[in-house]
Amino acid sequence: MSIGPVIGVIGAGQLGRMLALAGTRLGARFAFYEDVPSSTSETLGKLYHQHQLQDFISSVDVVTFESENTPVALVDQIAQHKPVFPPAKALFTAQHRGREKNLFRSLSIQTAPFALVNSLAELEAAVESIGLPAVLKTTTEGYDGKGQAVLRSPDDVVSAWESIGHRELILEGFVHFQRELSIVAARDAQGNTVFYPLVENQHQDGILRLTLAPAPAVSAATSAQAQTMVQAIMDTLDYVGVMALELFDTENGLVVNEMAPRVHNSGHWSQDGAWTDQFENHCRALLGLPLGDASQSVNACAMLNLIGELGNWQQALTVPHAQVHLYDKAPRAGRKLGHINVTADSEAELQQTIERVQGLLG
Repeated sequence: MSIGPVIGVIGAGQLGRMLALAGTRLGARFAFYEDVPSSTSETLGKLYHQHQLQDFISSVDVVTFESENTPVALVDQIAQHKPVFPPAKALFTAQHRGREKNLFRSLSIQTAPFALVNSLAELEAAVESIGLPAVLKTTTEGYDGKGQAVLRSPDDVVSAWESIGHRELILEGFVHFQRELSIVAARDAQGNTVFYPLVENQHQDGILRLTLAPAPAVSAATSAQAQTMVQAIMDTLDYVGVMALELFDTENGLVVNEMAPRVHNSGHWSQDGAWTDQFENHCRALLGLPLGDASQSVNACAMLNLIGELGNWQQALTVPHAQVHLYDKAPRAGRKLGHINVTADSEAELQQTIERVQGLLG
C-alpha cells in the first residue's frame, strides 16, 4: 500500500492547521513540532514536543515552519537531516528588520528611510536625521502592532525608548501612503513562480481586519511592480514555498514594508477565491509538485478576521457565498480566532455582503 510523504511543521497554530487541511488533499501526512504542550493541530497529525525533536526529524520527509520567530538554530539543526523550506537564510533575514531592509535596498527596492539604534542618544540622532513622524520598532520579534511606537513629536522620543527600548531598535521614517497592499507568491525549487493578485489590507490597532481581493483600482503597472519585487527577493534567497510581501501604495509607486517567509493572513481569501489556495501551493512547492493556478476564481473576494471573540459567527452561515474558517482557539483579546471569506460577482455586491456579515457578527 502506498503511503504519502510526511510534511513536518515547526509550530502548531492556525497556519499549520490550514496547511494540513490543504496538504492531505494531495496525499500528504503531517507531523507538528512545538515547545509547548498544547496544539490546535494535533488532531490533524502527530504532535511532538521539545524533548521529542529527534523523533520528529525521523518521522518526516520535508519540514517547513509557520512563524518567522522560529529559531534559526533549530532550522539549521533539522536541515542537517531533512530538507527545510523556506531555507534558513530567508528566516534569518526576515527575523531582523535591519537585515530585511538592507536586502531590499540591495535589490533597489524602495523602503522607508531607516536607522538602527541601540541607545537613547542614537535614537535622538536618528530622529534628527530622518525627521518626524516616524515609527520605532524592535528589530526582532513583534507582530500585529506589538513592539512598536509612533513618534509624532520630540516629546515622544524618551517615552518610546523607555517603553520598547533598552535593546536594538529600528527607526523608520513615516511613509505617506494611500493604502496598504500585499502580494503573495509561491516559488518551487526550479525557480517557477506563481503570483496571487495584489490585495488591499485594512488594519485596526496594528491587526489585519479585512482583505479585499483583488485590490480595487490597481493598475497593471502596479501589479507588475509588486511581482518584480517579490520575484527578486525569492530568487536571491533561493526560496521554496509561499512568501508574502507587505507594501505601501504611494503617489510615487510601491514602498516595501516587510516580508513574511510563510503562508500569510492576507492570503487566506485564496481558500475560497483562487483556483489553488496559498496553503496547497506551499505544500506543492515543498513536495516538488507542479504549482497550481494562483489566479482568482471569482470576480471579487474578501477575508474578514475574527479577532478576540467569535461573535455570532453561526449567523454568517446564513449568508450566501460566505465561508467560515475557525481555528479551535480560546477567545483572548487581540487573538485571531478565525476568518470568514466572502465572494461576489462585483465590488458593489462584495461590499454589501461584507456589511451584512459584519452586522450579523455583532
